[in-house]
Amino acid sequence: MSEERFHLENAPIIEAIVDIDCELPPDFELEANMSAIHAVLEDAYPKVLRHMVQEHRLSPQTDNLPEWHISQELEALRFQSEDEKQLVQFRTGGFSFNRLTPYEGLDSYLYEIRRTWEIFVDLVKPVQIRKIGLRTINQIPLPLENGSLRLEDYLKIGPRLPDEGELTFIGFLNQHQALEPKTQNRVDIVLASQKADEESLTLILDINAFHQCQESPPPWETISEKIASLRELKNSVFRNTLTEKCLKLF
Repeated sequence: MSEERFHLENAPIIEAIVDIDCELPPDFELEANMSAIHAVLEDAYPKVLRHMVQEHRLSPQTDNLPEWHISQELEALRFQSEDEKQLVQFRTGGFSFNRLTPYEGLDSYLYEIRRTWEIFVDLVKPVQIRKIGLRTINQIPLPLENGSLRLEDYLKIGPRLPDEGELTFIGFLNQHQALEPKTQNRVDIVLASQKADEESLTLILDINAFHQCQESPPPWETISEKIASLRELKNSVFRNTLTEKCLKLF
């Protein structure tokens, strides 16, 4: 099956994320610019959330007990659509576009990704791009037969027990990292069991494809070409992780 023809009628993607990690100008402050950013985005993204991070630091003292310091800072502004299915993030580390299920395929969102990215560039004026990423999180229910299943019927790669005659899986987590030499794209792959009930075992397949770089923000056409390359890698990983029997579920 070629990359051009690879399409699933009911793709199991529960979230897709495009990340463009950037170096921001040293004098740019998210909090100070929140109102100006929201004014441009609010028609499509009326809801605003602040994502904060805490830093805990222990300072030793000579004669007294050590002092515990807690600081909190803004890491991202998250602008949500009314139905909370779509999210644009202006982060201290760059730009993100998140789409939750229902997911209609990347082509359906490329115009909006471009539009909001160009708003980010216009308002934030990033100095440099460090990484372009495409991540998809898939939730795959595998049907049980008499309370069990053969993982090899659904997975081309995956966990194996050291003694399959005496041991039975109750959960697993597999992680892989890989490089595609021809493009220098990289991919992180996480394959994990989530939960089981009487009818199915839920599998999570998290594919994070990305390209590291160090350049001034290029034209959208260059970014779009890289996203397309990452999509090909993501599709290849997905297709070559699952068997034909599994793919037919979708």
